[in-house]
Amino acid sequence: MAVTLKDVASRAGVSIKTVSNVIHDYPHIRVTTRERVERAIAELGYTPNQTARNLRSGRTGVLALALPDLALSYFAELAASVIAAADARGFAVQVEQTGGTREREIDLLSTPRLRMADGVLFSPLEMGQDDVSHLQVGYPLVLLGERIFDGPTDHVTMHNAEAARAATEFLLDRGRRRIALVGAHEGEIIGSAGLRLAGYREALESRGVPLDDRLVASAGEWHRVDGQRATRELISRGVAFDALFALNDTLAFGALRALEEAGRSVPHDVAVMGFDNVDESGYSIPALTTVDPGREWIARRAVDALIERIDDPSADPRTMLAEFRVIERESTGD
Repeated sequence: MAVTLKDVASRAGVSIKTVSNVIHDYPHIRVTTRERVERAIAELGYTPNQTARNLRSGRTGVLALALPDLALSYFAELAASVIAAADARGFAVQVEQTGGTREREIDLLSTPRLRMADGVLFSPLEMGQDDVSHLQVGYPLVLLGERIFDGPTDHVTMHNAEAARAATEFLLDRGRRRIALVGAHEGEIIGSAGLRLAGYREALESRGVPLDDRLVASAGEWHRVDGQRATRELISRGVAFDALFALNDTLAFGALRALEEAGRSVPHDVAVMGFDNVDESGYSIPALTTVDPGREWIARRAVDALIERIDDPSADPRTMLAEFRVIERESTGD
């Protein structure tokens, strides 16, 4: 038989209300009474009925996290950080994977599965500014990423253009002038690729370095094989470059492989810069210089913002930006 509040109250010689006040940490309770109740709870092995408490409050204690692709290290590590941040606030996390397609992202926003969650952290990859109306949902929602701005929800994001500019300037400061960029998305303006390309161009222009479009290599997806393929193409076309800025670390790992295959020494022949500071970047050979875009802060702030939104659905939406830093490692050394 499960231990009840009544059992604890009887063992401690107090009322059921007093036991409830101790469990909920009500401040105005005598120390001796609190100790007696806590001793009874420990002796009987009582645990609160979380399901019943959730039914009374109308909450589940679960947050949903919708991400494009857990095969990408950034999103896998972001998920782990969100789960840790949510756990610290007493919430579990339900993870949904959209596959990074617009149709599935839009469908997810109306799926009945989300009814099991108190609120949703949503990171779209293919939805765009024209899809902002789909964010008008009947539950607390916090937007992540760089696909939609000025929407009706709280938005936690990063300084993409500014960080990419800082990364490019870092390479320029080390005497590199022919900086290839890997990971562009043709025609994209809003989105990680478009914003990071803009930051790259701003850095070159500010230093008076001519932009050579032959140095910009597209990659539809941002996996290792895409970075390898794009770098091989640059090399096969005979494009001269002394540095390479990959728009995420995973692309950079593929680029390192392609450079090794071609007999290009890193960093002597080509300095390589990534973006995201995933865990593997510190263990690649050579270790990868990269941009830390503030992933840990993004996870904590997004969870906090969602809980705040759950508590106060009528608050005005906010945009919150993480700070970034360039982390220097072996791939750009002298």
